[in-house]
Amino acid sequence: MKRILNGRFFLTQMLLLVLVGIVVAVPNAKILTVTYYPLLVALGVMDLIYLALLISRERRGIESTGPNDIILLVWVLIILWEVASTKLAITPNVIVPTPEEVFNVFYTSYDTLIKNVISSTTLLMVGFAGGILAGVILGIICGWIPRLREMFYPIANVMAPIPPTVFAPYLVVLMPSFRAASACIILLGVFWPQFLNMILRVSSLDPELLDNARALGVKNTTMITRIILPYVMPGVLQGLRVSLTTAFLMLTFAEMIGATAGIGFYITNSNIYANYAAVIAGIIVCGIVVTVLSAITAWAQRRFTVWR
Repeated sequence: MKRILNGRFFLTQMLLLVLVGIVVAVPNAKILTVTYYPLLVALGVMDLIYLALLISRERRGIESTGPNDIILLVWVLIILWEVASTKLAITPNVIVPTPEEVFNVFYTSYDTLIKNVISSTTLLMVGFAGGILAGVILGIICGWIPRLREMFYPIANVMAPIPPTVFAPYLVVLMPSFRAASACIILLGVFWPQFLNMILRVSSLDPELLDNARALGVKNTTMITRIILPYVMPGVLQGLRVSLTTAFLMLTFAEMIGATAGIGFYITNSNIYANYAAVIAGIIVCGIVVTVLSAITAWAQRRFTVWR
């Protein structure tokens, strides 16, 4: 605890108290139609997450100023936002909503936000799992068979760098439903990089190892499950974080085109009606979801990747 209770920690808590004091005690220059309690709850939740992160790093023996610097920056930005938009009212009323208005969205529309997040993550899992499975299985087969590798490697090398979102307008027309088109966009975005990665990893296996296995009479199916899969799986796990967060961004973009549900739809629909408090709340939700997905994949990497 001694490493936690330092000058930087007390500075963060002092800034938080200043922020709370500004929100509660300083008179507003702008008439607010919402309460400031959701904002105070959000500040408390952010501070608890910050404290939990400090304690976790303390237990693991990690010394880093990152959490302190991040929360300091967050408090300073919210103070500037609160003072400029609410206390001085020098920002455009419609374009720059107050912090109270933004965080009040989480209180009044939490059920809508949850419904749209569930819709997005469900669709994300379908497209992401399909892309990963197809990329790994087909990549191993093409990397294993030289003729297929020579045929499909150049194609994958061309397709992998192309953003799958460029296919979105065509897929929306081609597929039977928008959700199918969105899943296909995610699948393409995940599949080609994974497919290319698997071909490269399988083709880089030591030929002598495979020749010795064949000489011992090991069947191809056994060789794939006992030799190739343990070799390529760390590569799959290492790319999960980037692949999953990228897939979510692609999904959000796809939902902005013509969806009737999802967090991308929520942001676009709010923007149409000039409800910028909801737009900012939706952007914050996107950041939270991406952070959670990144943390889950990072845990999976540490848990299942074994370095030899």
